[in-house]
Amino acid sequence: MSEKPAELKLWGGRFTGSTDPLMHLYNASLPYDQKMYKADILGTKVYTSGLQKIGLLTDDELIKIHQGLDLIEQEWSLGKFVEKDGDEDIHTANERRLGELIGREISGKVHTGRSRNDQVATDMRIFVREELIKLKSILKDLIETILKRAENEIDVLMPGYTHLQKAQPIRWSHWLSMYATYFVEDYKRLIEIIDRLNSSPLGAGALAGHPYGIDREFLAKGLGFNNVIGNSLTAVSDRDFVVESLFWSTLFMNHISRLSEDLIIYSSGEFGFIKLADAYSTGSSLMPQKKNPDSLELLRGKSGRVFGSLSGFLMSIKSIPSTYNKDMQEDKEPLFDALTTVEHSILIATGVISTLNINKDKMESALTMDMLATDLADYLVRKGVPFRETHHISGSCVKLAEDLNLSGIDQLTLDQFKSIDERFNEDVRETFNFETSVERRTAIGGTAKSAVLNQLQNLQSQL
Repeated sequence: MSEKPAELKLWGGRFTGSTDPLMHLYNASLPYDQKMYKADILGTKVYTSGLQKIGLLTDDELIKIHQGLDLIEQEWSLGKFVEKDGDEDIHTANERRLGELIGREISGKVHTGRSRNDQVATDMRIFVREELIKLKSILKDLIETILKRAENEIDVLMPGYTHLQKAQPIRWSHWLSMYATYFVEDYKRLIEIIDRLNSSPLGAGALAGHPYGIDREFLAKGLGFNNVIGNSLTAVSDRDFVVESLFWSTLFMNHISRLSEDLIIYSSGEFGFIKLADAYSTGSSLMPQKKNPDSLELLRGKSGRVFGSLSGFLMSIKSIPSTYNKDMQEDKEPLFDALTTVEHSILIATGVISTLNINKDKMESALTMDMLATDLADYLVRKGVPFRETHHISGSCVKLAEDLNLSGIDQLTLDQFKSIDERFNEDVRETFNFETSVERRTAIGGTAKSAVLNQLQNLQSQL
């Protein structure tokens, strides 16, 4: 590979020798930071407008610069931008091309007072902001898909589990509402992160500030930022917004992974609660009968990929000194990969949830009378017996039914109930009804129909 002469690099005047070709490859970030071409061009347009505002560019020069930048953006969007040796990153590539289009005499003024330190920080914030706004939109679609399904299937009952053991009867919609609640919290956190990252570093220079008194508030407003980062050292060195974005991605993917694990279990032959659409399943190369939940397994698996991006980047920046250091170039690949993975995961999860079929009969036939043991204890609580005592009594009833090889505690006779505690009466039979059990849990967050509908309405209102 031929090497661009050092004097033509942005930083080349002090150097007399050529860069080791391997070092050039090791240093270059254009293969992945070209994703930010729109952000870089927008930043340069606004920055040059700021230079014109303080008299460092003429009106005619500004027009030519913006026309050239428009052509460069068109080349990128059409896949016609020609990369050349020496294009280290998106910034140098765009500035080199601008010089070819409008001449270096004018293009050479574009970088006046600006450093790649504040330039890349600006590009990153613009790019990440737009990506997170996109994620916010499709995450809202996922949540609304879950809420709609929950509302439509409000009457379906199923076992609720702790420790993967049958615990108490719940509504299928209550289970859906649980994950909708997780995702709404993710949605709210995302809004907060977008707000926090939306501050402008542009005009901070390399680290010490701008030497020509550029109007940083003008630049911030032109780029859609809410405010200006008030310390130039912080402006060029802060990557907390990258860490927060990766943390958010990690937490979201943890929720997606747990959702996937539940659905994988529920789709198994042993459960048979749900059936995935063919569009989100694959078969076996050997066993023709297999229908594998590959979409869910990939969602679960890709969570580890995102977790790794966060931990890897934290290790990269944990001990770098102030302010800008080249280590920070390692922010882009893990972040870009994580954001892409999250975007695809949201879309896949939305497709899975919207197209799966539930087996109402299988769900309800999985309910067993031992799941009403707590209701049996509650029956005596309503007669004034302390719960700690009723818990023991109910456990004794379960044991007696097991000892007698009965199919459930509901098969005990009244005399058998009374042999354990005389306070049992004939109305104990009313306890052994799953719908009744579910409908007793009307408190906020419960699994009664009214409580679940309130949950769904509350979650919708938070979007």
